[in-house]
Formats: sequence, structure tokens, C-alpha cells
Amino acid sequence: MQNYHWPVTFREVYDRAVSTYRAGRQSPQTLFPPADIKSLATIGCSAQELFDFVEDFVNRGAPDYGTALLITSVRRDYFLHEQGSKPSGQIVDMDTLPSKQAVAGGLAWLPRIIVKARAKLRGEMSPDLMYGCGGDLAFLEKVDIHAADFLRFVWAAGDDDQKIIEWVQRGGGRPA
Repeated sequence: MQNYHWPVTFREVYDRAVSTYRAGRQSPQTLFPPADIKSLATIGCSAQELFDFVEDFVNRGAPDYGTALLITSVRRDYFLHEQGSKPSGQIVDMDTLPSKQAVAGGLAWLPRIIVKARAKLRGEMSPDLMYGCGGDLAFLEKVDIHAADFLRFVWAAGDDDQKIIEWVQRGGGRPA
């Protein structure tokens, strides 16, 4: 994917995927031609990740394209600048995730989404896991933080969970 035009190319791939999904090809293996998979890989995005965005958009209306683009932009920046365009080669084991009921700072789901955000940044999502799923979006809407902003802050906070917890408790830095 050309660096300057990557958002345009990403939109083209996304739109083709939505049309293809609606036409009945509804798996990551059938949704994308090899050229699109190769193009996505240059920005650190897997076919599974874009498939998840497309599937949820078609079936639930969310996340929308803008959210998919913003989340992918953060992942792309991490992939290019932190990982030097090299995948980590690791996949997060679903059994190691905090439960959906786990609480941090008085907020259920927060421990889980922190782990998912770090996995998303590193490109280590299990095919059975999605950053920006319905549960994530419900949590983020409740705390009034956009999924891309949360992802960006998790990147900035590094391994400091307490910094993330306090930031979420303060409303994600929104003006008072």
C-alpha cells in the first residue's frame, strides 16, 4: 500500500469487502483477494481484523468505517514505528484474557480491554478476538472514550495499567 494514499486504498479494500460480504462470501478466507491481503499486511492489518470490522458493520451497523479507519491508523503507526513493519509472530491466548466481569478502578471490562488493546497494537489478536467488538464499544461508550483514542492512550501508557485506569476514570482527558 502506498504510504501517502494508504487511507484511500484502505477505503477501497473495505468497500469491496462490504460488497463481497453482502454477496455471501462471509469468511476471512473468501472475502479478500490475495492482493488485498498483501496490501493490508503492509499496514499491519490482517484479513481477520478487517473481516471483523466488516462483519460487525454489516450485521450490527457498528463499528462504522470511520472507527475502523481510526483504529487501523493507530495500529498502522504502531506497526511502522514501534515494530519496524515486522509482525511480532505472537498470538494472545484467549484463556489468558481477564474475564468480562473483571473490574479495575470500579469498572467492569476495563482489565479485559486493556489487554485487548495491547494485543491489537502489537498485531497479536487471536482470530476469535476483536478489538472494537460490541462489548468493547459498549464499555467505551459508557466511559465516553473513542476506541481509537483508548488504543492510542494504551500505547502511550506502555505497561502502566494504573495510568490507564486513572485516565479512564477522569473521562479520557476530555475537557472539564
